[in-house]
Amino acid sequence: METSRAPVLDSLAALSREQEAFAALAAGAPGDVPVPACGDWTAGVLVRHLATIHRWAALATRTGADADLPDMRPLWRATTAADYAAAAAELRAELAGPERPCVTLTGPGTTAWWARRQLHETFVHRLDLAAAVGADPAADPAVAADCVAEVLDTMQPRQVELGRMAAPTGGIRFTAPTGSWTLGPAPVAEVTGSEVALALLLWRRLPLDDDRLTVTGDRAAAAALLAEPVVP
Repeated sequence: METSRAPVLDSLAALSREQEAFAALAAGAPGDVPVPACGDWTAGVLVRHLATIHRWAALATRTGADADLPDMRPLWRATTAADYAAAAAELRAELAGPERPCVTLTGPGTTAWWARRQLHETFVHRLDLAAAVGADPAADPAVAADCVAEVLDTMQPRQVELGRMAAPTGGIRFTAPTGSWTLGPAPVAEVTGSEVALALLLWRRLPLDDDRLTVTGDRAAAAALLAEPVVP
């Protein structure tokens, strides 16, 4: 995976901003509003999910680097949508020491890994909730660019490692104003768009034929690769 991108984000500062924006949306969203990007979930389920994920990530930062990932199920049972602010604060507190060794989704790492992962978990779900309630989906291009990069340098390789998809034999180049990224070897197609549009495409929130995207080269090959489980 080749990549060209802007300087590394301050993931913890960006996470704090995304959490604040998500919480503001959640406060004004009726709990039973459907969130189409998340299947049959409602806003209440989405907020509970993100609160649980924050608490699970916080627990992971306190788990030894060589240990197994913690069980999320007890946290889900104990968490409600009303717990979001507390869960967000708990996570930020645990991420304050970015070099502390801990377990991650990809094996031993540090808390800095979780700051990036939780930033993009929050970013994508904030856009999901904004779309559900008709709110402004404005996004920081730097965050969106790193979201694209994370799919290609972390999430998609993990999908291959877990046997959820085969390693690509042909690639796609993704190009935005601030950088370009390549999925797989020997690109046969290029997808151009804003950083946000590319992030939404990779996280299955935007179809390849959306007018915010331009495709050149082998469109069929690009569509076939993007139909694979590139993300969980």
